[in-house]
Amino acid sequence: MEIWGNTNVGVVRRQNQDAFATMLDENRNVAVFIVCDGMGGAQAGNIASSMAADCFMESMRSSAAEGADFTAALFAAVADANSAVYGKSVGDESCAGMGTTLVAAAVTRESCTVVNIGDSRAYRITGDAIYQVTKDHSVVEEMIDRGDITRMEAKDHPKKNLITRALGTSADELPDIFRPELHEGDFLLLCSDGLSNIVEEREIFYEIAYCKDIREGCERLVGLALSRGAPDNVTAVLFRR
Repeated sequence: MEIWGNTNVGVVRRQNQDAFATMLDENRNVAVFIVCDGMGGAQAGNIASSMAADCFMESMRSSAAEGADFTAALFAAVADANSAVYGKSVGDESCAGMGTTLVAAAVTRESCTVVNIGDSRAYRITGDAIYQVTKDHSVVEEMIDRGDITRMEAKDHPKKNLITRALGTSADELPDIFRPELHEGDFLLLCSDGLSNIVEEREIFYEIAYCKDIREGCERLVGLALSRGAPDNVTAVLFRR
């Protein structure tokens, strides 16, 4: 198992409100990784994403050490992160209303489990295809589900950046959970919308399929977004089984 992450403030933004964290326990063949994209005025988005990633990983490290069931551990880690961010948002006036997306994965020799809240995404990349694992919690995704717009129309829709769920915006926020099959040699990519809004799925597949290693794969993806003006922060974490 291998893992690498890369984040960049982008071309337009002055502050990077994305955050990521990784953990690879080679002795137990356990990998845990997370991407968060903060929202909120001033420093609040940055605080929300960093706090969520840190709290989530602290909880998961404890679970990994104890050999806990990873589905339960992931839900507990999301709850811990949500409690920390929500507590800060209601207790600190400068952070009022802040929140963050969260997409995270725990991979063992036997399983792969993904959780998400918001519109940061997980993709599974095989030798011949790319699959979006998560489903966005967003206004345009709901419009697509209702048949109001097509997925192509959603790409340029004025409400494409409006999310309907975020970590830390309420006292309780449950994630969606997915269990994709991840075979030997497959990749799992977690990314913020600063990447997925700019780089097409077929381009993600191409960059990963032809990279020499996962570090180069991350750098190529982020670099491609930057070359196109990167109006938002860009973050990618790439795992290979």
